Order: sequence, then structure tokens, then C-alpha cells
Amino acid sequence: MDYDVIVIGGGPGGYECAIRLAQYGKKTALVERELLGGTCLNRGCIPTKTILHTAELYREVKNAAPLGLTAEALAVNYETLRGRKEQVSGQLREGIAGLLKANGVTLLPGNAYISAPGTVEVTDAQGNVATYHAETLVAAVGSRPVLLPIPGAELPGVYTSDQMLAQLPELKRLAIIGGGVIGVELASAYSALGTQVTILEAADRILPLMDREIAQYLGMALKKDGVQVFAGAKVSGISKTEDGLRCSFLTAKGVESFADADAVLLSVGRKPNTDTVFAPELGLTLERGRVVTDKTMLAAPGLYVIGDAAAGYPQLAHAASAQGLAAAAAIAGQPFDTDLNLVPSCVYTSPEIAAVGLTEAEAKAKGIPVKTGKFLMGGNGKSLIAGQERGFVKVVAGEDDKLLGALLYCARATDLVGELALAIAQGLTIHQVSGIIRPHPTVEEAITEAAETIPGLSIHTPPRKRR
Repeated sequence: MDYDVIVIGGGPGGYECAIRLAQYGKKTALVERELLGGTCLNRGCIPTKTILHTAELYREVKNAAPLGLTAEALAVNYETLRGRKEQVSGQLREGIAGLLKANGVTLLPGNAYISAPGTVEVTDAQGNVATYHAETLVAAVGSRPVLLPIPGAELPGVYTSDQMLAQLPELKRLAIIGGGVIGVELASAYSALGTQVTILEAADRILPLMDREIAQYLGMALKKDGVQVFAGAKVSGISKTEDGLRCSFLTAKGVESFADADAVLLSVGRKPNTDTVFAPELGLTLERGRVVTDKTMLAAPGLYVIGDAAAGYPQLAHAASAQGLAAAAAIAGQPFDTDLNLVPSCVYTSPEIAAVGLTEAEAKAKGIPVKTGKFLMGGNGKSLIAGQERGFVKVVAGEDDKLLGALLYCARATDLVGELALAIAQGLTIHQVSGIIRPHPTVEEAITEAAETIPGLSIHTPPRKRR
């Protein structure tokens, strides 16, 4: 054998798995066909959040007069923003390369193909093929944007999210087909930067895979920020006009309509890269193109599959990382206690959205009696100071008062959700959650208040009227 383990894919799941395997003493190689960091670092999480950070600063400064700040000739420099995006991604890529080298992981550049158990064929940029063997393989092959067969989708100015984030075009008008996480994040960013944005979502609401209440709140916030949102929209085609592009669609009421734009973003989900990596003879079980695994991420003897290509898990970078560490532990015979089903979901809009565990609707569907507590951020001092009082924190508890889920729509939601994930994982009750002394003034205080609303003890929530 050339290696103990070969990991295919250098995204968050792949490179973390490779480093952990090396830490466990395994001779490990990592195959990557493009750039280390995968979609997340180069065409997803990191570029999007870099742009959103600039957009949020621009929005805050532009609307800062009530805070005592005024700025003249405020403008967005897209060339500088593109450079900043590349600088952040590049710095993180260099860090990953350094960590792989320091841990003794061998990097094999090229396209990987698993032709047989324990056998990987790697084709480099010049077309040369080298064959490597290992006792165990880990496939972290990621995903790519779904391309819908919409007439006109091939026109110049029609982008996938990968292309949009790579080029970051300066736009006056943007139409987004798809109101999922990627769609609403880029809508939030471009809208804050001064672009007129239109979202066309086929489902009856944006963020169709998240809690309905969150979708309603975000829809109102986007509209308040000038974004046009059409839910239940059926796009029939994209055509070229004298000054740009036109998306033709049927509204939810069946009325023919259109949205004019300088560019169109196709954002309707991602497809796993399983069709070009696995030989049919491997006999893998697939669900909608994703590989079925057990709880250790084992898909077949000697083959583990993690990340976007693994069935039954959300396509999120931190989920892939956790799965990679689970696979590494299983390969090395080490303990692993992380619950792979308890994955926080985050949306970096303004305000941010974060959720973990069961929602009220999911609990109801499973026949689990629950009680909920909700605190509006208008009563939170830190949020009011920052002018970010829109939103709420909501917690879901079982009849035994144990925390089962949480939903946050507020500033810093993505930084706070980990605390609630820990509480759920440790089986804490709402009384234990609210019993922690949290610093003041912080957004975090809203967690205490939300938990205390269940027994009716929230200090900063008006009492319910007694009948």
C-alpha cells in the first residue's frame, strides 16, 4: 500500500479528516483537483461572508445619522472588494497548506477516480494518470450548482453562485432565481450595496427548508430593504433585452410577469459530485445522487463518504468537518462522541438566522409535546444600541423542560447558536439554560429571557394578560 488512507477532496471535511488521521499516526494523502478549501473557502462560505461584511458596514454607515455619524461620498469600490475577497481566501488556503505539510499529509494534485476498492487513479493537469493504493479511502468530493433547463440560462450575464462569487460583478439590477440560503444571502449583500434585487422562488415562501416563522420575518425584512420577493413564481425563460436580461415568470396567482436585470443568478441548490468519482463496480447505494452511509460515514468496506456527497445530512461545511472527524476516528479506532444529527443551520442575512435541534413544527409532526419561549429583541439593550432590534430568540422544550431546539433571528445569531447546541447535546433544561449569569449588555441575554418566558418569569417581557 502507498498510504494507510487516501482522502479525496480538500474542502473542510476532507482536509480536516486528513489532518486528524495524521494526528492519529496514519500515513495519509489528500487528493485535490482545484484549490484547497473546496467550495466553502473559494466559492461559498468565506467569499460570501467577506462580501456580506462589507455590505453590512456600508448599510450601517449609510444609515448611521441617528447614531450621530454622517459620511459624505460613501461609495463601494468593487475592485477593492474583489481583492479583499481573494486576499481572505488566499490567506486561509495558505494556512491549510501549511497545516497539511506540518502534519505530514501528502498533497496529490489532480482529479481522482476510485476504480476499485482501495485504488485511486489521479489525473494531473497535463493528463498524466498515476495509480495509488490505500487500505482505506475517504471521499469528500463536494457538490456543484444545479443547472435548471430554463430557456436562456446559457446567455451571458446568467451566473451560478460559483460564477457570481468568483467574478463579483458590479450591478444596478439583479434577479435571483431561488430563495434558499445562497439566494437570500446574496440578495442581502447586493441590496445593501445599492443593487435593486428581485427574488423569484418557486415554493410558497423563501427559505422553504427552514422554519416558516423565520421565512416570514426575513421576507418582511428584505422587502423593507427594497428587495422584491415573489414566492410561488414559476420562471418560464430568460431573454436578452436592449439594456440587459429579462426573467419571465408566472406569479403565484398565475399572472404573467417579468423582472428586468443586468444579471441573473441561478440559485436552486447543489448537486453532489458523485457521478465522476465512483466506479459503478463499487456498488454504492445512492439516494438522489448522494451516497448512503452508516453513522461512522462508512459506505462500503474500506470506503467512507463525507460532506455534500453523503446522504441524510445537510450540505454544510461544519457538518462535513464533523463527519470527517467521525470517519477519522472510526478508521483509527478512536472514540468519537459528537452527535452528527445536531447540526446548527446559519443564514448570514441582516439580521442573521440560526437554528439547531427541533422546531415546533417538527416536534408536532413527530408527536412530541413541546412548549416554547420567545423573546423579542426590541427588549434587548445591546440590540437597541446597535440599531438591530428586529428579530427574536425562540427556544423549544419538552414536557420534562429539556431544551430540544432553538431558533434565532437577531444580530450575532450565528455566534450564539453554538451555546444552545451545547445545551441540547448535554440535555440541559430551560432552568439550567436560564440559570447561567450572562454579561450585560449583550445579545446573549436574550437566551436567558427566551428560556424564562416558558415558566412566565422573563423580566423584560410584559406579563400575559390574565383572563
